Amino acid sequence: MKVNTAHTNGSLQEESGRAMDPLVAAIDQGTSSTRFLVFNAKTAEVVSQHQVEIRQSFQKEGWVEEDPMEILQSVYECMERTCDKMSPLHISNIKAVGVTNQRETTVVWDKDTGKPLYNAIVWLDLRTQSTVERLINKTPGQNKNYLKHKTGLPISTYFSAVKLRWLMDNVEEVREAVQSHRAMFGTVDAWLIWCLTGGKDGGVHCTDVSNASRTMLFNIHTLDWDPELCRYFDIPMEILPKLRSSSEVYGSLKSGSLAGVPISGCLGDQSAALVGQMCFQDGQAKNTYGTGCFLLRNTGLKPVMSDHGLLTTVAYQLGKDAPACYALEGSVAIAGAVVRWLKDNMGIVQSTSEIEKLAAAVGTSYGCYFVPAFSGLYAPYWEPSARGIICGLTQFTNRNHLAFAALEAVCFQAREILDAMNKDTGLPLARLQVDGGMTSNRLLMQLQADILCIPVDRPTMSETTALGVAMAAGAAVGVWSLTPGDLPTCIPETFHPQINTDESEFRFARWKKAVQKAMDWETIEPISYNNVVNKKMNGSPWGIPPPSPLPSRADP
Repeated sequence: MKVNTAHTNGSLQEESGRAMDPLVAAIDQGTSSTRFLVFNAKTAEVVSQHQVEIRQSFQKEGWVEEDPMEILQSVYECMERTCDKMSPLHISNIKAVGVTNQRETTVVWDKDTGKPLYNAIVWLDLRTQSTVERLINKTPGQNKNYLKHKTGLPISTYFSAVKLRWLMDNVEEVREAVQSHRAMFGTVDAWLIWCLTGGKDGGVHCTDVSNASRTMLFNIHTLDWDPELCRYFDIPMEILPKLRSSSEVYGSLKSGSLAGVPISGCLGDQSAALVGQMCFQDGQAKNTYGTGCFLLRNTGLKPVMSDHGLLTTVAYQLGKDAPACYALEGSVAIAGAVVRWLKDNMGIVQSTSEIEKLAAAVGTSYGCYFVPAFSGLYAPYWEPSARGIICGLTQFTNRNHLAFAALEAVCFQAREILDAMNKDTGLPLARLQVDGGMTSNRLLMQLQADILCIPVDRPTMSETTALGVAMAAGAAVGVWSLTPGDLPTCIPETFHPQINTDESEFRFARWKKAVQKAMDWETIEPISYNNVVNKKMNGSPWGIPPPSPLPSRADP
């Protein structure tokens, strides 16, 4: 499999001399950016693409929001800029569009006006911790896994139902819209599909099973919204999107250069990466290194419940009549986001690429260990009270060692998840397939192999998330074969462990010691302290002016 990272006239000119292969496009709406990519359905090559960054708003400590209208406009911009790089002939050959998205991020909008009723609450937002505590307190034995037998998930700030509950409890516009039957709820995929297929003028309100399985309102066994779960969260079922498979025609684009093209694929980003990595067999696994870090292992047609802090989720359902496939998942909140923190908050690096050079210059953390628990700890701990910590500092420690420790922290978190996954399945993974923006960092990949003590395979095709949903969309309209013999082949670059197991285990044990020091750091409600500090320091705990808040509503 080959990839062109940008539009090249040469590839299109070569194709113009023969019958053109069909093209399939993908909307890849992530936490930090939106991208639109066009793939050749026969070769899986990228024909053209465009990317736009997304602003995040941090109005209070632990709050992370994005403007749903900005997200939507970024999609339109990416689509049009991508088409600008293509000839009309090739644009007309785009047969389908797929949507892949940041999963648990929650949007509520007014079906009459088409406008969002509040900013999107991003998946790693922590404001709902008091809501989570209240929900857990009403369960027998105050058990955070009380709903796991139906949802595969612990009761956590991570998932959409608690964000929706917070919006209904705290935002008057949302509460009134729900009461007057005007509210519509969805994760980012549902918001985009509804808008792109017409919005208030006949837009399709739907989501696929992979995204639905991240809401805590979806029964992973019946593949349907669950009335008991909705009653538990006191959420009316009428505001939920219709459930569809991951590969079928939902509707058509209503405007722009691709008006009339069907939207026929929908997958949460980590499921899309699993498909794009061709992990269709029970036991195959991939790890995606983006804002967070997400390791998924295909468990086939049977949901496997974890005894070691992992999630059970619907991986995909590739067709209306196809069975659903499941996965075990380990979710890490902070991976690539730690690099962004070093750049934007600390000024330690000037660009994300600089961190590799700094870390490589020393080749060690010199006993420094970094636990980036900025949003608490996700799998396998599910401990929202944890906070970031750096241990082992000496007078010798410099920014190079911190850069190395940050990269190593990403790898240690993946190791914890892989160990839990091996225990749950009883079948240790022999090698790991990887993807995501951070995998361009060769030092990180080598560190990951060293810390896991197994080979790490990085595909030459880096756009696996977008590719996965393009495959689902193309299959729905008959232009992309998902038959194993027809799938594109990829010879990955493999990183083999270069340190002995004893050294790897020693470093991992020190990391786990640091993790314990990060635990139980924060109380449930830190706001009273922050309010006092903020009044004294111009809206910021450390005297730095906070970012300008996004509007609670936005016009198209």
